[in-house]
Amino acid sequence: MDLRKLLSIPYLLEAEAVETEPGRWLVRLAYPELPGCSAEGAVVEEALRDLERRRIETIIGLVEAGTLPPIPRQPLASADPLWTARDLGLSARVAALLGTAPEQASDGIPLKEEADVVARGQ
Repeated sequence: MDLRKLLSIPYLLEAEAVETEPGRWLVRLAYPELPGCSAEGAVVEEALRDLERRRIETIIGLVEAGTLPPIPRQPLASADPLWTARDLGLSARVAALLGTAPEQASDGIPLKEEADVVARGQ
C-alpha cells in the first residue's frame, strides 16, 4: 500500500475530558490503533491538530523504518493527506514522500500562492 493510502486510513478516535485539578480540565485524544499516538490540551481544536500531526509523523516514521502502520480498515477514497499535511505545516516533507512537488499540491493550488493568500487574510 502506498503512503497516500496509508495516510488516508481512518483510525478510531478516543476522546475524554480529564479534570487535572478542581475546575481545570484537559481534553485527551488518542488514536489507540496507532502506538503512542495521543495528544492533550485545554482546547479541543488544538489537541486535535496536535493529534493529527502525530498521526502523520507516526505513519511516516513507521514507513521510513520499513514497517507498515496498523491497517484496521480501508483508506478513505475522498481523503487528501497532502491537504491535511499543508494545514499542519508538514507539506514539504509529506509532498516529497508522496512524489508531489511541494510548490504545487494535488489540488493544483501552488503552495506559495496559497500561503500568500492566507497571509493576506483572503
